[in-house]
Amino acid sequence: MHATPRVVLITGASRGIGRAVAVMLARQGAAIGVNYVRDVAAAEQTAADIERAGGRAVPLQGDVADEPAVLAMFDALEAAFGPIDGLVNNAGIVAPPLPLAQMDVSRLRRMFDVNVGAYLCAREAARRMSTDRGGRGGAIVNVSSAASRLGSPNEYVDYAGSKGAVDTMTIGLAKELGPRGIRVNAVRPGLIETDIHASGGQPQRAAVLGAQTPLGRPGTAEEVAQAIVWLLSDAASYVQGALLDVSGGR
Repeated sequence: MHATPRVVLITGASRGIGRAVAVMLARQGAAIGVNYVRDVAAAEQTAADIERAGGRAVPLQGDVADEPAVLAMFDALEAAFGPIDGLVNNAGIVAPPLPLAQMDVSRLRRMFDVNVGAYLCAREAARRMSTDRGGRGGAIVNVSSAASRLGSPNEYVDYAGSKGAVDTMTIGLAKELGPRGIRVNAVRPGLIETDIHASGGQPQRAAVLGAQTPLGRPGTAEEVAQAIVWLLSDAASYVQGALLDVSGGR
């Protein structure tokens, strides 16, 4: 078995892909910060599942768009388990499908504040994990989306753009942090069966559109989690700045 980071923060870990990653890492003995925004019951359930799988967990409430909340989250995780050496930048939102001409500015601001909040979390991880700052190195995996290269016309061009920013950060940060002991990569999920589609008002979206992919079905959160856990691990020791599509060929 290839070693995984020992102390990992997963943003948006109370459901979907984040939760699947948490449980998978727990089976390898990791200590995990379970970040969530509102659903404390779901976060506590994830934490219980982590401990049942052999890991350790601490629920961490915080909005990734809010800098003080991000700092507090990292502080609380390190107080509980010691220095961090892994970050899964997973928290993200969508909104109901609309063409850009019909989107109001509050929607646009919230979309970019939350989804590009990945920069704040990555910055804080860099400050704590960089070997030139006394850290022990580690790995960052950003959860982007196939939307960043598809554009999501008439649905989510704002979401697609926010994920484009995540892709660009991944490429630049990989070059910046490689010499400082940190690997940085991204996964770009396609149509995955998670609750995020319902939050955008289209609960059947993954099933309907997934049938049109080359593989003929939507993906599962666990299939994306496998790729994330691999990128975190020493098995991916020479993978840096990669954008790994997990999209069924879409």
